[in-house]
Amino acid sequence: MAFTFGPVVSSDAVLFRFWAPLHDAITLVIEGEDDRRMERSPEGWHTLRVEGAGPGTRYRFRLPDGLEVPDPASRHQPEDVHGPSEVVDLAAYRWKSVEWAGRPWEEVVLYELHTGTFTKEGTFRTAIDKLDGLKEIGVTAIQIMPIADFPGRYNWGYDGVLPYAPDNSYGRPEDLMALVDAAHARGIAVFLDVVYNHFGPDGNYLPLYAPLFTENHKTPWGNGINYDGENSKPVRDFVIENAISWITEFKIDGLRLDAVHAIKDDNGEHLLVELARRVRESARGRHVHLVVENEDNDSDLLKRNPDGSVPLYTAQWNDDIHHVLHIAATGETFGYYADYAENRPEKTARALAEGFVFQGEHMPYRGEARGKPSAGLPPTAFISFIQNHDQIGNRALGDRMIVSQPLEAIKAVAAVYLLSPQIPMLFMGEEWGAREPFPYFCDFNEELNEKVRKGRREELSRLPGFDADDLMDPTALETFASGTLDWSQRETPEGRALIKFYRSLLTLRQERITPLLKGVGGDSGRFEAEGETLAVSWTLAGGKRLALAANPSNRPAPLPKDQQEAEVLYLLGTADDGALGPWSVRWTLG
Repeated sequence: MAFTFGPVVSSDAVLFRFWAPLHDAITLVIEGEDDRRMERSPEGWHTLRVEGAGPGTRYRFRLPDGLEVPDPASRHQPEDVHGPSEVVDLAAYRWKSVEWAGRPWEEVVLYELHTGTFTKEGTFRTAIDKLDGLKEIGVTAIQIMPIADFPGRYNWGYDGVLPYAPDNSYGRPEDLMALVDAAHARGIAVFLDVVYNHFGPDGNYLPLYAPLFTENHKTPWGNGINYDGENSKPVRDFVIENAISWITEFKIDGLRLDAVHAIKDDNGEHLLVELARRVRESARGRHVHLVVENEDNDSDLLKRNPDGSVPLYTAQWNDDIHHVLHIAATGETFGYYADYAENRPEKTARALAEGFVFQGEHMPYRGEARGKPSAGLPPTAFISFIQNHDQIGNRALGDRMIVSQPLEAIKAVAAVYLLSPQIPMLFMGEEWGAREPFPYFCDFNEELNEKVRKGRREELSRLPGFDADDLMDPTALETFASGTLDWSQRETPEGRALIKFYRSLLTLRQERITPLLKGVGGDSGRFEAEGETLAVSWTLAGGKRLALAANPSNRPAPLPKDQQEAEVLYLLGTADDGALGPWSVRWTLG
């Protein structure tokens, strides 16, 4: 498609474009050349065609007050967010996996990673070297945390300010393309986390020349983005075209939209609806999947067409399944876990069978009702996990479960979520029991750094450890470095043993469960709980019945009578004499 924002590269010139409706005069500043006054349209577009410009040209836009700003649709920022933009011809990359059309959703096994800590070097290129190991264990898709250019040397990615530019600390745009290309060559899809609910606090110049924000909506980060007010169409196009760019120019296979509950829009067609529609139109027959994070658990975004196809969003990260499995494995009931602690076995069974635990019920921690009915959705509308960046990073020490919990407990909850009909997602290093923390980190100027330190303490004050004197400094280089994976631990006896465990589960999933997920509709799950025992079953393709009997506790529990004679697909622990041993998981298929 023809994009509205960013430079247009031709063989002998570049057309520079800049939407700045708040100003009548904009100057194009190209390094090493004379400044040029741009031409303004009535709609606030400033354009200029420059012969002789091309890939590698560095440029800025000068506002009437003399401030020089980067292109909001810059494709590369070689000197970070305050420096000049660089012209990049994305069409010049020569793709090798030209026949790649993506993977059907039911085949997806996600693996979340942070580019900067995934390898010692922290780049797109070095991530390529790890893909074979992921393929070996059964990962079919990597989920990359946000890469939109952010200020400083390191960041989780949710403080991006230039959404079209992969952060320069990870490499050039061509390096990201090479990573995507290499993943596709191995049959691995690539998902990207994108942030359309706010911009970071440093380096966002857009409000200085365009109506980016509106006072009509409030978010946790301040005024909402102007998706429905005066002059909002270009703002909507800016983010929707960004999503389309990742899909078409970088051949990304799916997007995870961060915190969509904070995207406010009173337009006739909500931004989320328009984005999904236009992205799917741009896919042109490829398997492209859209995923949401949504604290409101709004199941309407996940609805299916009568034929089972997906009109809007393919799935949602299911925090509910994380919370109940985390409590089972750790016994922790502080903070938001408290709402899931009472009748936890029943809540766990419900999350597995129906997706959401809370489907309109009041949640004391939130102080309000949460969620809509979800049983009518297929299980593949939910992504399940026992760890992710948030659930580890929102701990005071950023510690993983394996640091403090017995291995048999972790293996038990892993055997539940990896074989569930929901779509599983591993967090980087989980497969070999990585013990590195994954704390929150960022790198701003000192004034903002101090605000971050104070804000983290206040925001998470209801969680243990955030009032400690020795709390990790989220802005320190040491904090960032502590999260870097030590890949040598993958080759230890303990690491190899856990990898073998994960590989066996994912192989079993691929061979026996994945073929039965295509076309599965809603209301397929049934559940009950007796004591600590979870009894959940799903009716899958061809009328096959997948059933789970699990005892995620350190005491024996009864084995459901209707499952005692079924064919065993997988057994972890013991199941005999009508009882499940501690931390035992039994899957049957009939």
